[in-house]
Amino acid sequence: MEIPIITVAAIAVAAVLNLIVFLMYGADKKKAVNKSWRTPEKTLILGGLVAPWGAILGMQHFRHKTQKIKFKLNYLFAVLHIAVAAVLIYLYA
Repeated sequence: MEIPIITVAAIAVAAVLNLIVFLMYGADKKKAVNKSWRTPEKTLILGGLVAPWGAILGMQHFRHKTQKIKFKLNYLFAVLHIAVAAVLIYLYA
């Protein structure tokens, strides 16, 4: 069974986006430690909406934004991504 190119492309894009968001959390943590200009929280939350796995892994790995309630949304975003993926697989597989 051959995997359609669109599926491979979607997975690649998702992986790159998650890596970018992961690195955003790391960069913001470094800026926080160095007391320099910070990434706006809205940007980090938007990153979590687009790529929740990178946000969750970044929060845990860098121990950054783990206590702030609004960043717990990343877990909800991950559940939404799973639900959308499940529906797409059901409809098109």
